[in-house]
Amino acid sequence: MKKLVSLALAIVMCLSLVACGGNSGGGNISNLAPATTAPAPAAEAPEAPAADVPQEMTFVLSDEPDGIDPTVTNNSFAMYVLVNCFEGLVSYDESGSIVPALAESWDISEDGTVYTFHLREGLKWSDGSPLTAKDFVYSIQRVLTPATTAQYYSMISDYIKGAKEFYEGTGTAEELGVKALDDRTLEITLLQPTSFFIDLVSMWCYFPVQEATITANGDRWTADAASYICNGPFKMEEINLGEGYVLVKNENYWDADNVTLEKLTFRFILDSATALTAYESGDVDGIRSIPSADYARLVAANAGVKVVPNYGTVYYNINCAKEPYNNPLVRKALNLAIDRKTIIENVVQIDATPAFSYLAPGYGVNGKDITDGRGDFGLSETANVEAAQAALAEAGYPNGEGFPTLQLSYYSNDTVKKVVEAMAEMFKANLNINVEISSNDWAIFYESVQAGDYEVAAMGWSADYLNPMSFLPLFKTGDSTNTAFYSDPAYDELVNQVMTETDAAAAAELTLKADEIVSNDYACIPLYYKSNNYLMKDYITGVYMVSSSNMYFKNAKVVK
Repeated sequence: MKKLVSLALAIVMCLSLVACGGNSGGGNISNLAPATTAPAPAAEAPEAPAADVPQEMTFVLSDEPDGIDPTVTNNSFAMYVLVNCFEGLVSYDESGSIVPALAESWDISEDGTVYTFHLREGLKWSDGSPLTAKDFVYSIQRVLTPATTAQYYSMISDYIKGAKEFYEGTGTAEELGVKALDDRTLEITLLQPTSFFIDLVSMWCYFPVQEATITANGDRWTADAASYICNGPFKMEEINLGEGYVLVKNENYWDADNVTLEKLTFRFILDSATALTAYESGDVDGIRSIPSADYARLVAANAGVKVVPNYGTVYYNINCAKEPYNNPLVRKALNLAIDRKTIIENVVQIDATPAFSYLAPGYGVNGKDITDGRGDFGLSETANVEAAQAALAEAGYPNGEGFPTLQLSYYSNDTVKKVVEAMAEMFKANLNINVEISSNDWAIFYESVQAGDYEVAAMGWSADYLNPMSFLPLFKTGDSTNTAFYSDPAYDELVNQVMTETDAAAAAELTLKADEIVSNDYACIPLYYKSNNYLMKDYITGVYMVSSSNMYFKNAKVVK
């Protein structure tokens, strides 16, 4: 998300993440003490662009997004377009820290509930028309309009005063806590103090979209480059469905003088081996997904492998609302039957840390990761066959007798396919249950997952913003991101407490209690913790990725 992430995008390690202080805009944070995390690796020193080489590059994406409307999608495959064509109130720099973007500064009230953002002077849309605080008001209202089908509406409705009522049709725009005080001043009033709100507004559901182009084109505004009006460092020149996107420098971007790259082509090559061939033959300058079997060779050859900390987990959804998976003992048996070490070493062939919880390590308070010392919830890196069979027998299916054929689904991807096949063999061998495997393109697959039309499905999560609260809604009753359909009132109450807790250490303690509930209920099948990797030619500099997986090209240069 979010954002949802491909297994094929992950080379996994146990990681430290970047701090995201809530006072990056110079505002008064009062008693809102943000947690701290370990520093990211230093950014590359900038190099001068080559004078005799066109400032153009092609980067391969391994999956096609289900849409590129920032107010609608929560699909991480769209992020490459969204964070380069659009920009919000704040953004991330090369070190992963929150920095001012369209808002040059902000103030926070003493009680922590009112944020006043001061926009830069002279902001424009890519068509040259003025961009003002009113555009943010429109965009947030659009997210909160049910007909928009915004996937991340809860990221606004859960936090902003009057937002839930506006979404449900019981509140008005006047009662919504989002106001344009003038063209350059945006005021947002929260339901309660939220120490990570500045991190939240970095998400693309808070990006502005232009009312005029949506009014004129409806939902089709994202289908044509001419109507895809944006405000980021690049603008859309071509939309080639099934092939890719062509972006060019946006001369109306507020910081256009510091954007060197003139043309950025995103090309879809879904097969990672084919993408690697294009990279090694010089047809493209970078690829997002590295075939696992080639990873060690490429590292040894110094072929341009980039590894970036990622706050995320690869796991499989279990439909907790469907028989027999609504039984925690069944879910426990599935978890115990998995040999995570074999999947990591022999299937994905990466250096990874086995996961026993959906909540990834990497977020620290007072210099210590909050997950340090966390238990394993009865799981281990190898399968515990005896315990798995005992749990399944206690659930009423001794030796797998009477257990229905397990439907194991995934989205089309060569690495995910290998993992699914390995898991199916483990379920059969260790639990004596039959498994049927099915796959589909991402958009169709995820639509079925959202509708609950699945049993066990390939999934994963990279934090949308760098705070554990990005994970907690995944299992909160009724949340739009809760595609496992898990529900526990005690868990929900803990999540609500974390949302309002302003002390970082106390919030961490509550987070671990919530994690313990879900993990002891085996609400999903965690496999391993992630980092991101990609390939980039050494003549391309300035491209950077942060721990939320957002990848920025605004500082890119072709240096030789």
